[in-house]
Amino acid sequence: MAVKRASPVADPAAARRLERELRRTVDGEVRFDVASRALYSVDASNYRMVPVGVVLPRTKEAAAQAVAVCREHGAALVNRGGGTALAGQTCNHAVVMDFSKYLHRVLEIDPSRRLARVEPGTNLDDLRGAAEQYGLTFGPDPATHSHCTLGGMIGNNSCGVHSVMSGRTADNGEELEVVTYDGLRMRVGKTSENEIARIVAEGGRRGEIYARLEELRDRHADSIRRRYPKIPRRVSGYNLDELLPENGFHVARALVGSESTCVTILEATLRLVPSPPVRTLLVLGYPDVFSAADHVMEVLECGPIGLEGLDEVLLGYMRKKHLHVESLTLMPAGMGWMLVEFGCDNLEEATAKGIRCMAALA
Repeated sequence: MAVKRASPVADPAAARRLERELRRTVDGEVRFDVASRALYSVDASNYRMVPVGVVLPRTKEAAAQAVAVCREHGAALVNRGGGTALAGQTCNHAVVMDFSKYLHRVLEIDPSRRLARVEPGTNLDDLRGAAEQYGLTFGPDPATHSHCTLGGMIGNNSCGVHSVMSGRTADNGEELEVVTYDGLRMRVGKTSENEIARIVAEGGRRGEIYARLEELRDRHADSIRRRYPKIPRRVSGYNLDELLPENGFHVARALVGSESTCVTILEATLRLVPSPPVRTLLVLGYPDVFSAADHVMEVLECGPIGLEGLDEVLLGYMRKKHLHVESLTLMPAGMGWMLVEFGCDNLEEATAKGIRCMAALA
């Protein structure tokens, strides 16, 4: 995959040429004014980096055209959804492409196959609302679920409270339509060995990419099996283990978490899971948040669908701001807490699970 280069358009004249070409060829908003660049210099992190400019494409074709223009001008490119990144992933001295204004539709829900097809700027809660009509949901749900986008979640390999039920975003990706920095558009997903051989034999840029991925896999397969961390929340680095034969040479899942360094996502097909209609919440109090963490594995044995930890710092801020003060009186004694959610088809069963968990921890 073509990694995007550092931008040489810091020169104002070069930036103006880039802006003119984007305005001329891209169907969408092109914003190089000072105010827009200031707005897009931040995300939810503490990083501040003023972009070269901002593009809001109206169509997939416009997004692909924006990539082509950036390539011709040697400009770096960063894709952005809801701007909820906590480590500066959507800030850079580059052209920022924002999908959230126009490319935000849920294109299809297939309840029989439990699949959803979405545009990269689709809000997570919009997808979950559409899926709930069929008793389904998209499992990963960060705290920013009301304003994060699926494209951003794919870039970040997001998790969330209910990832204990469904896994990370990578575990729920089935297929991606992407465009590389050098202009190749293709769909990627799970790939059989016969299909890999066919793609490579066809040649061209796609064949070259698959051949190099296959070679990378074969050269490092033993090391990947032996040394890649086998932890549920591994979201740093590239998912090279998804290229192993036993994992189906899943190129889409290998790209999840790559933060637009390899491709620009134009569309995604995602796995849906059953959404338990009735839920109960068990709140466990501990002397501190570290003691709570020590008991996570015991709690997981009880089969929760959601799990989250809190410490006194967060609750202290809520009291200071007078937020939900009455609700805080329901919290059990302690300085650290675990919120444990159980889900079933009926209230009796969900409540029984919570009671069994309490008894197991007593």
